[in-house]
Amino acid sequence: MPAPALPLVDLRSDTVTRPTPAMLEAMWGAPVGDDVYEEDPTVARLEAATAARFGLAAGLFCPSGTMTNQIAIKAHTEPLSEVICEQTAHVYLWEVGGIAFHSGASVALLPGERGRVTAAQVEAAIRPTNIHYPTTRLICLENSHNRGGGSCYAWPELLAIAEVARRHQLPLHLDGARVFNAAVATGQRTEDYGQLFDSISVCLSKGLGAPVGSVLLGSAAFIQKCKRLRKAFGGGWRQAGYLAAAGLYALEHHVARLADDHARAARLAGALARQPYVAEVLAPETNLVIFRLHEALPTATFLAHLEAHGIKASEFGPQWVRFVTHLDVDDAGLARVEAALLSAAKN
Repeated sequence: MPAPALPLVDLRSDTVTRPTPAMLEAMWGAPVGDDVYEEDPTVARLEAATAARFGLAAGLFCPSGTMTNQIAIKAHTEPLSEVICEQTAHVYLWEVGGIAFHSGASVALLPGERGRVTAAQVEAAIRPTNIHYPTTRLICLENSHNRGGGSCYAWPELLAIAEVARRHQLPLHLDGARVFNAAVATGQRTEDYGQLFDSISVCLSKGLGAPVGSVLLGSAAFIQKCKRLRKAFGGGWRQAGYLAAAGLYALEHHVARLADDHARAARLAGALARQPYVAEVLAPETNLVIFRLHEALPTATFLAHLEAHGIKASEFGPQWVRFVTHLDVDDAGLARVEAALLSAAKN
């Protein structure tokens, strides 16, 4: 009889996590109602709890971070306006051109350092009043930054950008898909974010391990406007409390443990740096490890080698690969990855 296959070690993304038994139990027992009628108590609890975590007044539970980002952008802008963001920002690069499609707005792209921009860059990108130009209406930041390898803003830089936004009377939106990773890595209190940002998108289905969902945060008036936009986007929920219960469980039990994912990412980065076929590793700040292979080892060959060992990873551009650690990757799984990296050097 052939030996049973080893469990899959899936490093493609932290979106691949599955609910833990305790999370499933919380979902099973959740009180629910029709959320379009605003009668789902568990959704209401999740929205209020997430808003409180970030020092903002209200929240809106949505199916995805793409939806929360795009609803926020539409609420803050109008056609013929412009959004300022870094050139590899998720809202621009990986949301299907949604800014143009949904909001009729253009985008001013800034070259960042691992996805991070400076206050001086933001201020220089704000358009003067001119009939030939779109009108600057919104500044978007991403923290931690996906394409930057989980890079995090230093708090003084966020303060400086927020000061520019206030001085020019521009709203500031945070794509916080992995904002809890950034907070755990930097030690910054999440409650402080509400002092800087007018709106925040918080994803529950990445490092926090919920099966689906993101929460958009802002003032009560802003969220009421966004609720109408969510309906127009087709995002009204019915008995969504079963999903919201997973998010509540994640907020209560899965935030502090993100430090374990960060430690495992650092361990993987060290193992990669020792391999002769790895040309460069971006030093991980959170749970993402992005690295470049030497030209002699094609990316497809490397990924096939990993897959033969029951490991999945993502191509991240020519010769670039991304590993993402999460709650479904334990130390035993990490040891298997390290062994596979060593054996790749021998082939």
